Amino acid sequence: MKKIALLSVAAGLLLASAAAGAQTRLAVRGTVAGLNGDVLSVKSRDGKDLKVHLSDKTAVVAAKALTLADVKPGDFVGPASRKRPDGSLEAISVQVFPAALRGKIPEGHMPWDLEPGSTMTNATVGRVVQTSGGRELVLEYKGGSQKVFVPENVPIFTTVPADRSLLVAGAYIVTFANVAPDGTISTLRISVSKGGVRPAN
Repeated sequence: MKKIALLSVAAGLLLASAAAGAQTRLAVRGTVAGLNGDVLSVKSRDGKDLKVHLSDKTAVVAAKALTLADVKPGDFVGPASRKRPDGSLEAISVQVFPAALRGKIPEGHMPWDLEPGSTMTNATVGRVVQTSGGRELVLEYKGGSQKVFVPENVPIFTTVPADRSLLVAGAYIVTFANVAPDGTISTLRISVSKGGVRPAN
């Protein structure tokens, strides 16, 4: 009986592990409709009404505006970019990550969904070069590098610790959530607008 019980426990753990592995990721960008307990109602940018479940471990951070002058060599950044006609990259927005997130966010150059055909480059700023109409960031990450031109009018932001008091109707949020096999959406980190500054990635 003990052996059967142990096998049952092991099977249960395997099923739980499989269920966790079956979760998918979902980028949620949109406007808060309301917060009811631990359930955040969001009208996504594509018009869907979503319910995002929070927990006591969910961190809320607020967007804080920066300028091009604030971006310096050694910063860990994530510019979302589009390709210019000549194939070079031009930033749509730039996030300067807090130092505590270095090593916790995957580095590299990858496809992104901010707009069709966009990319994301999570990397360390190696050099900042002044050019006409903006600056060029030379970005370095393990296994590669990219050059991204940042126009002067591109939104640049970082995030600072906040709380749920900012999750009010009309606030703009960005979160990369988990979707369980039953369709439940949950997240452990939400970026929210503050003082008119929106998380732009």
